[in-house]
Amino acid sequence: MFSSIRLLSFSAVLGLGAVLHAADNPFVGRWALTIPGGGAGWLGVEEKDGALSSSVLWGGGSVVPTAGTKLDGDTLIVTREQKNKEGKLSAIETITAKIEGDALKLTTAKKNAEGKEIGKPAEFAGKRIADIPAKPDLAKVKFGDPIQLLNGKDLTGWSLIKSADNGWSVVDGVLQNRVVKEKDKHFGNLRTDAEFEDFNLKTEVRTQEGSNSGIYLRGIYEVQIMESFGKPLDSHHMGALYSRITPSVNAEKPIGEWQTLDITLVDRHLTVILNGTTIIDNAPVLGCTGGALTSDEFKPGPIFLQGDHTNVDYRNMVLRPVVK
Repeated sequence: MFSSIRLLSFSAVLGLGAVLHAADNPFVGRWALTIPGGGAGWLGVEEKDGALSSSVLWGGGSVVPTAGTKLDGDTLIVTREQKNKEGKLSAIETITAKIEGDALKLTTAKKNAEGKEIGKPAEFAGKRIADIPAKPDLAKVKFGDPIQLLNGKDLTGWSLIKSADNGWSVVDGVLQNRVVKEKDKHFGNLRTDAEFEDFNLKTEVRTQEGSNSGIYLRGIYEVQIMESFGKPLDSHHMGALYSRITPSVNAEKPIGEWQTLDITLVDRHLTVILNGTTIIDNAPVLGCTGGALTSDEFKPGPIFLQGDHTNVDYRNMVLRPVVK
């Protein structure tokens, strides 16, 4: 998963209660953010027993709880604590938001642990995320003709997302990523040139030692690819929706074995079948994941493979779009 500024030492995601927004507090709900610099972010605000709480995704990394959430008149104030590698408080970020219909106008400002301002305040924007629809009946969903995303010969139909070192190549029919850990080497993520809406995606993946990759659906939602055989259930391990949905059961195979993934995304509901076992069953997706190309969940996007971390292999990738 993409690295991120270290925030609180624990992480959590908002429950389904965040899908509904209270009439007396228009800030309650889920918000797609375009953070300073243009990255994808997310804010979820809850109210329980008169007390506000919130969680945030800030570009990369995980969805994490904030340090504080309160109202001051018509302004929402959210506080994020940032910590250094030693776990000590390094900065306090204060985000203020005003609401205009289904839009937020936000400002962020930072101070260090001594209270000195860091940089200049920055403005950014948010948009309310529509309530998640009812769970789809997948037995009634119609899928179109299969699209072979990998031709087994070369990278035709794929391109690097940003200017970076390219570790991707096709060897003996396998799409492989090979990363070299050297100074000034920055390896890239690979995306399809084509874009898709809802679909079923089947593929095979083989992890290497310490593999940490991911398959981004529509460039927004990351299904985690990780060498996590024998490890406890976690929202950051193989087959999880990164930091959002924890698999219900461990179904990983040992390092070096080919593993099958059968992924279905319909109406913002996700199903993941790993090695023949359903580990995420038609579960609602509450927002983008870290490293998303955009926080807008309502437009087509590419399949993209995370390649900036470690070595990983893919083959036999077939997509069938939903036919409406």
